[in-house]
Amino acid sequence: MSLNSFGHLFRFTTWGESHGPALGAVVDGCPPGVPLSDGAIQPWLDRRRPGQNRNTTQRQEPDAVRILSGVFDGVTTGTSISLLIENTDQRSKDYGDIAQTFRPGHADLTYHLKYGVRDYRGGGRSSARETAARVAAGGIARQMLATLAPDLRIKGYMVQMGEKHIDRTRFDLSEVERNDFWCPDPVAAQEWEEYLGWLRKDDHNSVGAMIEVVASGVPAGLGAPVYGKLDSDLASAMMSINAVKGVEIGEGMAAAGLTGRENADEIFWDEEKGLSFGSNKAGGILGGISTGQEIVVRFAVKPTSSILSPRQSIRLDGTPAEVVTKGRHDPCVGIRAVPVGEAMMALVLADHLLLDRGQTGGTRGRIGS
Repeated sequence: MSLNSFGHLFRFTTWGESHGPALGAVVDGCPPGVPLSDGAIQPWLDRRRPGQNRNTTQRQEPDAVRILSGVFDGVTTGTSISLLIENTDQRSKDYGDIAQTFRPGHADLTYHLKYGVRDYRGGGRSSARETAARVAAGGIARQMLATLAPDLRIKGYMVQMGEKHIDRTRFDLSEVERNDFWCPDPVAAQEWEEYLGWLRKDDHNSVGAMIEVVASGVPAGLGAPVYGKLDSDLASAMMSINAVKGVEIGEGMAAAGLTGRENADEIFWDEEKGLSFGSNKAGGILGGISTGQEIVVRFAVKPTSSILSPRQSIRLDGTPAEVVTKGRHDPCVGIRAVPVGEAMMALVLADHLLLDRGQTGGTRGRIGS
């Protein structure tokens, strides 16, 4: 299977399946001299790790990462960095009943139509388990960004579960680490807890979500016009996450309902304070190039297709079948997508930081006297 790599100068390749012996990533392009250890990557994996609460899959994986190459005496050497994460809690027998059946909403059918063979144990490469490798690679990107762009910060959180939205008037980033949903609204978090409990236990169903990822302290000038746009790479990165069905930047789809006066971010200059904007409808990117404002990306995650409610499908021989997916699954896969979205933001920004340095050397146009 081709096309398992992403990025330009800072490039990573993921490998492995949900129920294979291990999965991992190879990261190429990280500059030498960046402090890096297993311990620097592990906290990011711990945030994505399954089985930490009743609102996520109960598969128990430690997701312990091992660096196999590219680091010497605690710093990167400039060569490729190989990462290994062992799978320790597979239950492939849970999938025996669907070996000859295509699960509705899954990639079973398309993998079979394209390749003529599929790994039915948890979906293989189409499983959300693949994202652990992305988060590990994102840990390296974060270490690089901490060295080259120390003011840059990335924060992700859920803003919607099904039809339930947060109230922006109650927005509090400190709440994100205090609940199972990475939710910045404590009232909404409690409502989501009750709703998801009912959905999982009584309705045997799942639900979608919307994730917002914000990067602050991003230098102006990242990205390139036309085919190297920062926003196009961010959209591609987020859309590549398993189960993501939509991506928007800044006002996104809502911009279609605005007038020109409402949408244009007014620009101001002060000799002491420098450049500023009256709003951020553009999400921190104009013409594919970062403005220095916060970069705001949102992506929609579909409901988990693995549910206990029976759905109609077909078997490999074309006969009809009723499918009930057993096993351990996320009732809202969007919960664990938050650390994945943060990782993809870090990976894209790391890549574009190197691209910018290679093209411009970091020089910038001047404003004012």
